[in-house]
Amino acid sequence: MKPEEIIQKIEKELYEVKINPELINFGIVETVGDGIIKASGLSDVGYYEEVKIVGDPSVGFVLNIDEDLVSIVLLTDSGKIVSGMKVQSTKKVLGVNVSDRLLGRVINAIGEPVDGKELKQDNAVLCPVEKIAPGIIERGPVDTPLKTGIKAIDAMTPIGRGQRELIIGDRGTGKTAIATDTMLNQKKRDLGLKKVICIYCSIGQKQSNLAALTAKLKEQGALDYSIIVAATASYPASMQYIAPFTACAIGEYFMDKGEDVLIVYDDLTKHAWAYRELSLLIKRPAGREAYPGDIFYLHSRLLERAVRMSDEKGGGSLTALPIIETQANDMSAYIPTNVISITDGQIYLETDLFNAGIRPAINVGLSVSRVGGAAQTKLMKQLAGPVRLELSQFRELQAFTQFGSDLDEATLKRIERGKRLTEILKQPQYSPYDEVSEALSLFAVTQGLFDDIAVLDIQKAAAQMIDFIKTSFPETIGKLSTGAKIDDDLKAELIKEIKNFKEKNNYGSESTGN
Repeated sequence: MKPEEIIQKIEKELYEVKINPELINFGIVETVGDGIIKASGLSDVGYYEEVKIVGDPSVGFVLNIDEDLVSIVLLTDSGKIVSGMKVQSTKKVLGVNVSDRLLGRVINAIGEPVDGKELKQDNAVLCPVEKIAPGIIERGPVDTPLKTGIKAIDAMTPIGRGQRELIIGDRGTGKTAIATDTMLNQKKRDLGLKKVICIYCSIGQKQSNLAALTAKLKEQGALDYSIIVAATASYPASMQYIAPFTACAIGEYFMDKGEDVLIVYDDLTKHAWAYRELSLLIKRPAGREAYPGDIFYLHSRLLERAVRMSDEKGGGSLTALPIIETQANDMSAYIPTNVISITDGQIYLETDLFNAGIRPAINVGLSVSRVGGAAQTKLMKQLAGPVRLELSQFRELQAFTQFGSDLDEATLKRIERGKRLTEILKQPQYSPYDEVSEALSLFAVTQGLFDDIAVLDIQKAAAQMIDFIKTSFPETIGKLSTGAKIDDDLKAELIKEIKNFKEKNNYGSESTGN
């Protein structure tokens, strides 16, 4: 033999590892506890692969692969798993079965019904919970509005189909209320737009709150086009962790069929807590605030899957409304800043405004939509233009006037206009507006037609005015319904009709009206 051949033979005998074929696809449970299995073997297993415990119905997936051990997170636990049991790989990435039959149902994070009714899915597709987001070439522009029915949002922080708009604020400031109203509003289809399928993902919320929300959606007829993915506070951390990915996989199934989908993640703060808990249990190194180092990557790979597909790819869209709960209005904390940097804008709800009776309690200065006017109709873009500016000026002047009372006439006029604008943007829960109603109320205030109506009467006057014009002037409503810009002729018509309404109902000069 040549020297080179001798060296190769020695190296082969020294370094060739003879692996038991059974250990490639099977492993042995070494330790089990807190919903985590540490197993040896499984040398050919992959990240996020679903595994089965031989002789046990429990479901788990691989979350960590070390040199000698594999960490398996249990989604369901029979409580009968002990050391020495066999673990088998399935060669399948963790997924959820999806079909149209999920509409109107409440399911858990692995697709099992939890609403007490049987679920039979014919021709269901197994969708992986983790999937790489579409690339730039596959995406289309975000230029189609997703109407929330909330005047303040549709005017100042519009949401487009395929956008990621964060709803952020302290506990009890109306974050879920905004998401719920947006889902209810999808029952109305403005301007001939496609219907929107809604998915609500409850992460770490109270079971009673989820039951109330489900009942409200059913009562309003919105459950028919909605799917609820439940991982409430009573569920293990593993279910809370996987729930938003399951919701996203379900949304992508419909998006790939060309549908428009809206997903509400309520809330990602508790999702981060669940991931932190799992990470600490599998001994991943803790970083800032004890979160693992990849917490930012976790949320970014989830929210990057929100997309508007190009026409060549079917034209479907996936719009995400993640919710983040702050502590004492601290937007600069770790998780809030992470999610703010991932999303395309935020709706910031302030406790002081909420307590002052301004609901939705949207802070105009800190709320923004990075898609902006591209996701508005020409009509709304035209009317919303002066709203943010006038409100911001009003808030500044309001703070300034606390220190003095000698104000010139122009400043007083601006303050009075600001009060009426603030009042018109107030909106009770479960009462979303159509675009024409939003346009009429904003037009009346920004044109100064309600300047002589008492602030306390603004809401009542606006509601009566909308009914009056819808009943008496269907031609005007037809022109507004196109979403086109208001020209001079239509503007003159509207001013005349609103003045006519005020005279008939005795509104004006700070009177109380009917």
